[in-house]
Amino acid sequence: MSGLQDKVVIVTGGARGIGAAAATRMARDGAKVVITDVLEEDGRGTAESLGGLFVPHDVTSEAGWASVVDTATRTYGRIDGLVNNAGISSNQLIEDESLEHFERVLKVNLTGVFLGLKAVVGPMRAAGGGSIVNISSAAGLTALPFTSGYGASKWGVRGLTKIASVELGRHRIRVNSVHPGMTYTPMTTKNDVAHLGEGMFPLSALGRVGVPEEIAEAISFLISDDSSYVTGAELAVDGGWTAGEVVMMPRATPDAGASDAP
Repeated sequence: MSGLQDKVVIVTGGARGIGAAAATRMARDGAKVVITDVLEEDGRGTAESLGGLFVPHDVTSEAGWASVVDTATRTYGRIDGLVNNAGISSNQLIEDESLEHFERVLKVNLTGVFLGLKAVVGPMRAAGGGSIVNISSAAGLTALPFTSGYGASKWGVRGLTKIASVELGRHRIRVNSVHPGMTYTPMTTKNDVAHLGEGMFPLSALGRVGVPEEIAEAISFLISDDSSYVTGAELAVDGGWTAGEVVMMPRATPDAGASDAP
C-alpha cells in the first residue's frame, strides 16, 4: 500500500512543469489531486488526464484559497497534503528591478505560501494531521545574481517553512521545503537558461539540469507517510549545485576506481 493511497493533495501551479509532474507522480500512487493554477486550459487538461479536480486559483487571493479548500473538502471530505508550488521569476540586477515587479514576485512566491499554510491548517487538523511541501529553490539556499525578488522570496519560503513546522508539529502537520536546482521547465526555457544534456550545466556536480519528474519524486516522498518523521527539513534537489564550488574534474571512465584488492 502506497504512503499516498487515497490522500487528498492540493497542488498549486499544477498546470505544467514541476507542479504537473508532482501531481502526476502522486496520482500514480493513488492520491486524489486537486490542481490549481491561473492557467485554466492547461490546468484543466492536466487534471482531467489524472482523474483529478481543477480549480482556477490566484494564490495571492485569500478568498481564492478559501474557495480551493471549500471545493476540495466538499468533493473529497478532507485535505491531507498541500504542495505550495506556484511561483514567478525575476532576472534583473537589483538596480534595474522595479519596485512593482519586486513586490509582485514576493506576493506570489511568499505571500501565496503564507496564505496556503493558513488555509489548510484547519482542515488538516480536523483530519488528524497532514503534510505541506513548500517549493523554494536553490536560490533560497545561496546567493544567485539577477534574482533579487525571486531569491528573497525563496529565502522567505525557507524560513516560513521552519516556523510553520515548529508551530504545526503538535497537530501532526509536517512542513518541509524542497529546493530545486536548474530544472527544465517552461519558466527556465522561456528565459533560455536551461538546456538538456550531459555537461550542459557545469555549475552543478552532476553537470546537467534536472527534469520535473526528478523534483516530483522528492515532493511525493515528503507528502507521503514514508516521510512520517521528517519535518522542518530543506531538501536540495539540485544536482549538487549548492553543495559547494564545483571544481571541474575529469569524467569517470567505466573502470575508474577499479582495484584488484578484495
